[in-house]
Amino acid sequence: MLNFDKDRFVRIQSGAVAIAGEARALLRRLLSDGVERLYFMGTGGVQLLTLPAIELAQRHTVFPVATGFPAQVVLDPPAGLDRKALVVIPSLSGTTRESVQLLSFLKQRGVRTLSLTGHADTPLAQEADHTFTNFAEDDTSSESFYLQTLLIVLALLAERGEYDDFDGNVAELQRLPRLLVDAKATFEESAAGLAATIRDEAYHIFTGAGSVWPEAHYYGMCILEEMQWIRTRPVHAADFFHGTLELVEPGVSVFVFKGEDAYRPLSDRVEAFARRYTDRVRVLDAASVDLPGISPRVRSLISPVLLATLLERLSAHLEVLRDHPLTTRRYYKRVEY
Repeated sequence: MLNFDKDRFVRIQSGAVAIAGEARALLRRLLSDGVERLYFMGTGGVQLLTLPAIELAQRHTVFPVATGFPAQVVLDPPAGLDRKALVVIPSLSGTTRESVQLLSFLKQRGVRTLSLTGHADTPLAQEADHTFTNFAEDDTSSESFYLQTLLIVLALLAERGEYDDFDGNVAELQRLPRLLVDAKATFEESAAGLAATIRDEAYHIFTGAGSVWPEAHYYGMCILEEMQWIRTRPVHAADFFHGTLELVEPGVSVFVFKGEDAYRPLSDRVEAFARRYTDRVRVLDAASVDLPGISPRVRSLISPVLLATLLERLSAHLEVLRDHPLTTRRYYKRVEY
């Protein structure tokens, strides 16, 4: 596979799954010590990677689980940011300026914090009350953060008696890293072909629902816009027919992401409409990935992980065909915070 290190990938994703036991023990202690609210607060794209876990929590428990933009929180925080709250702060670098500012703000208020980072020798890893550090880089971070935040929420639900067979699900997830390698290999030819097809296209609509909507938003904004300077329009499939449908015409590219959850019909509906009006409908379907030994229940939890791992292959080919490395930026180092 093009620019892919199998052993490195497996090591990183196995490290993400490996936090399961510690995460459950930590949630058990924090709940017994009075934590009554959980927030996920990341900066930029990494916050999108927490949304499937938040949505899962909101479907299974009345325990408050919410999100917030760090840059907004430090200006006007939501109610409940106190000693009874736990804030999870994901940051691959561990140095993201807005997140570091958030951590300082939360410490002043006595809020308990848990950082998820890719590097240990960083402010977020060293100064948070608790931390899980799992080395990763841009091409492996999506799956890592999806899995870590999923496990934190599953641990919360299990400790509250709202989710059974936590250990059995974790055992299945431990098989996932190597299965993801197989998924990448199977998709490699399709990724190369799709990259060749879209290499010169300047605009794409991205849509999805449920747990794969954040991946549609993430891939459009953080990969194609930030890393390839390609214009995109991410829109939730539930909102597609309330505006964006009017942009669909022959030649317009529409990426439809499909997951294996109850919200799949929303993506099906968009696909059926788009195929009537444009010849450029691209469907990525989590259900197409062969995962021997993974139960339907666990599959329903990991649709965004599957799509992220396939899309990494698309990105690997795009950067080569377009002669635009994913690390190339115009303004990133110049932004004034």
